[in-house]
Amino acid sequence: MKERSVMSSPRDYVEPLILGLEELHLDIVTSTEGARAVDAIPTCRVWKTHDVHRTILIVLADEAPRLPNTPIASDHPFTPQHPAPSPCPTLSTTQDPSTNLADAATSASDQTGIHSTLNTQLPSQVPASQSNPRRRRRSSSPIRLPHEASSGGQSSSITVTEEDASVGRRTNHQLSAADKSPPRKRPRMTAQGMRFHQDASTSNGTQHTSNGSQQHDYQTQPFSNGTDNHTTTNGTLPQKNGVHPPTARPTPQPFYGHDREEVTRLIIQGLDDLGYHGAASTLSRESGYEVESPAVAQFRHAVLQGEWSEAEQLLFGSEPAEEGGGVSIRNGSLPGLKFVEGVDQNQLRFRLRTQKYLELLESKDLGRALMVLRQELTPLKQERSKLQHLASMLVNTPDGLKKEARWDGATGQSRQILLQELSRSIAPSIMIPAHRLAELLDQVKRNQISRCLYHNPSKSPSLFEDHMCDRSQFPLRTVLELGQNAGEVWAMEFSHDGKWLATSGQATDVLIYDTSTFQVTHRLTEHTDHVAYLAWCPGGRKLITCSHDKTARVWDAPSGQCTLKIDHHTQPVTAAAWSPDGQSFVTGSLHGSHRLCLWSIDGEPLYNWAVDYRVQDCAISPNGKRMVVISSECQIVVYNYENHEEEYSILLKSRMTCVNISQDSQHMLINMASSEIQLINIDTAEIVKRFLGQQQGGFVIRSTFGGADQNLIISGSEDARVYIWHKENGSLIERLEGHGSPGCVNVVAWNPADPCMFASGGDDQKVRM
Repeated sequence: MKERSVMSSPRDYVEPLILGLEELHLDIVTSTEGARAVDAIPTCRVWKTHDVHRTILIVLADEAPRLPNTPIASDHPFTPQHPAPSPCPTLSTTQDPSTNLADAATSASDQTGIHSTLNTQLPSQVPASQSNPRRRRRSSSPIRLPHEASSGGQSSSITVTEEDASVGRRTNHQLSAADKSPPRKRPRMTAQGMRFHQDASTSNGTQHTSNGSQQHDYQTQPFSNGTDNHTTTNGTLPQKNGVHPPTARPTPQPFYGHDREEVTRLIIQGLDDLGYHGAASTLSRESGYEVESPAVAQFRHAVLQGEWSEAEQLLFGSEPAEEGGGVSIRNGSLPGLKFVEGVDQNQLRFRLRTQKYLELLESKDLGRALMVLRQELTPLKQERSKLQHLASMLVNTPDGLKKEARWDGATGQSRQILLQELSRSIAPSIMIPAHRLAELLDQVKRNQISRCLYHNPSKSPSLFEDHMCDRSQFPLRTVLELGQNAGEVWAMEFSHDGKWLATSGQATDVLIYDTSTFQVTHRLTEHTDHVAYLAWCPGGRKLITCSHDKTARVWDAPSGQCTLKIDHHTQPVTAAAWSPDGQSFVTGSLHGSHRLCLWSIDGEPLYNWAVDYRVQDCAISPNGKRMVVISSECQIVVYNYENHEEEYSILLKSRMTCVNISQDSQHMLINMASSEIQLINIDTAEIVKRFLGQQQGGFVIRSTFGGADQNLIISGSEDARVYIWHKENGSLIERLEGHGSPGCVNVVAWNPADPCMFASGGDDQKVRM
């Protein structure tokens, strides 16, 4: 193999290097500038001495490297376009091929004082007479560079050793007395004369091969730099054909317009949520992405394990604590997690330390709990009522503590709930919200449902195809009329299991129909005046009715027997609502001292709200946390149903006639006498949607949620029609001819067990199915 002269600039050696790559298996060049440029070539590995002016570059390749296109063809001479470089020694082109790599290394160490030499074991093809007898070296720490020969099936090995430079060994290149610097000759060995051992170590951490390359043993070994015997690794690096890639990660390509990293991290989280932990680990390892950083993982672990000092340190990091911020172990070495904009960090500290305080009370460690209250919670300057409430818990038993704080203890779900609350204040890119992929899929489905005007299937839409329901599958035609009522129909409701339909109104009796045959199974006749309201128990077996005879009665549906009579009211009973467990209920009245009362299923009074308004209607949320009451004075009052305290009230300009709460307990539906229906968020009290079109003014018209997913709003009207809107976009879907005109459609009800069935009742004393 030919020797190549050392160039003084990158361009001086690039062309000859390219020309020779196809025939070279190993090449050695020097020159600091040259080595820096060749660093960019992926087939190069660079060993550097302590002398910054010297670099030994070894190019290894299983095949011709893939280099960027060069403007100079490989078969044309290169003409430099820059000033000629300064003269420098060149390698002799007549050097004996038996001369090994130790020449270059020895001359470099002689100049810089590095006690190292390079020794190459010559292949057997080189005659012994051509080898220099002075080439013997004292070996110390050999480093073998393994590689397979690229031609001829022959191989050899190169061994790099270190020794004391004081031995004074010199190559057969003798220095003249006038030349004090070591020669820069670099002999070359032919590819035919090299053999690489499989047990040698040149890798940089665990590597992977691709494009069919075989993974060798040396690819899992650490790489030693040969100068200080320190082993360095750099994680896991993918390798193609045994070539080291650049250390910088290439810019990932978008995934059909989406950020590749975000998509990958969401998929990893989704796989974990599905229970495919091995697949999630494989994807994380192959992609190089993690769902969350180690700091976030440590923070999650600290919260779930109750390590509160560590959790606070990881959350807030080296940010200075607020004045009086309490105990902290922050050492300033952690940056903390990134918060969303506008977060009050003191509120987060208060929430975190409140959990710590409650757990100390639960374990009966009152001394430490009192210290947390005084030294950590009080200085945060939160609402005084909160501190007083926490202080009052010092005298509670563990069971009383849980009830008073509405908290299930350290072994319950309280820590998970705390983590979820804190995660909402952390930047989503740092801590992905829990079950984020599932939430995005829900949003996709809701978006499709919002565009499907006649959405009313019993099953959730599939993700495999776009969803659109046909109008022909929507209940638009009257299939049955029920005429057994003796007067106008004012109230009507299906049982929760859909087996029964109860109707009442102007007459004094209440009818219960079997929905499988629509025959009257029971006629309840014990009221003595109009029955303006009724409601089914969540269990489906009990029915409560409210009458102008100032009583409310509870009935057993299968037998038709009255099991309880409430006669404490002094005015007509206008509304009733069951608790989610079916063990208690609320009744409302227009006047008297018992306008809003809570009763047990046995008729015992449990609570009496002292209100100064007349109750028009009421409803309890399915989750049992809130109760909404509307009054005849245009007021909406929202109570905390668990502690019976009022949360807020809304004063409207129009009179209201009825209220319903959605199954997800997030929205209340208010029917108003101003020909408007409002959908209001219970948490924020903000109006979400307005539904217009129906006529209402002087009579009580009742509306409700409808459809399989409660994605419809349905209401009667004073023009004898039934109106149906799409809940998500507020558009009016249908205006159905209901009952004979003149007259009103007073009430509508949707069968919760059959999304293709609803009923309407009107002034014509008929119930239409």
